Amino acid sequence: MRPAIDHDDVVESGVYVRGNELRFLRAGDEGDPPILLLHGGIVDAAHLSWGAAIGPLAADHEVYALDLLGYGRSDKPPGPYPTDRHVEVVAEFLDVAGVGTPDVVGTSLGGGIAIQLALDRPDLVERIVPVGAFGLGTELPSGRRTYLRSRLAFLNRLNFWLAARRRGWLRQGLEALVEDPDAVSEELLDAVQAELQRPNAGRAFRSWRKAEVGYGGWNTYYYTRLDELTVPALFVHGGKDHIFPARWAERAAGEVPQGEVEVFEEAGHWLPRDRPDRFNELVTSYLAE
Repeated sequence: MRPAIDHDDVVESGVYVRGNELRFLRAGDEGDPPILLLHGGIVDAAHLSWGAAIGPLAADHEVYALDLLGYGRSDKPPGPYPTDRHVEVVAEFLDVAGVGTPDVVGTSLGGGIAIQLALDRPDLVERIVPVGAFGLGTELPSGRRTYLRSRLAFLNRLNFWLAARRRGWLRQGLEALVEDPDAVSEELLDAVQAELQRPNAGRAFRSWRKAEVGYGGWNTYYYTRLDELTVPALFVHGGKDHIFPARWAERAAGEVPQGEVEVFEEAGHWLPRDRPDRFNELVTSYLAE
């Protein structure tokens, strides 16, 4: 089993969607309410974002933690990889894997996918928990520099190359996503470095970023549609998230008919790793309602 998972009874499996294999982790008892976990971008994977959450959530749910197309051990076909493609693939995965109608918890890019899935296919979703979610605002984290970096793929490849070979470089990058430096353990560093060394690591992210970053800001913007959301939503965010600010989540919750928000004031962008105990308790409590 993959490292960085704090749970022993996890089974890894795969299904084919549109000719590509999607790998996923499953835990919990068959017949319990299903929950789908969607990780973020860059070089993320199911076990990286959700390794500390699978065990607690599996106590009451049948957990499916998916490696998105182009990430982790899932296939990495050529792009493009706009958010729309991820949403369509996730929707088909639910059918092919026989997941049923799950609660969907997504972090960062995965949070945006959860929101769009609930908007486009509410029949497939019970509730959503977007965590530090993409798609709730338009401003770029570094302004026009983010746009330029999205057009200079070699800079991303160089950063990946350095992170895969220089432990300090990688630690610095991960610590920028959290407020608790102890969250970046040696085991987690090992696991991220292993993902960085996979063939075509980062290709899906570079393609996604090029599709989604416009000169004036993010191209995907769900805020204007949130009043159409028919499923309950709990927006969870870190108060010190420097990528997608917490005010996005606070504003979004007010637009959703059944919307709630929880801001962890002393947390960064990667909440499931930054504050795992509090995060797991919050999500478990919310989904038990």
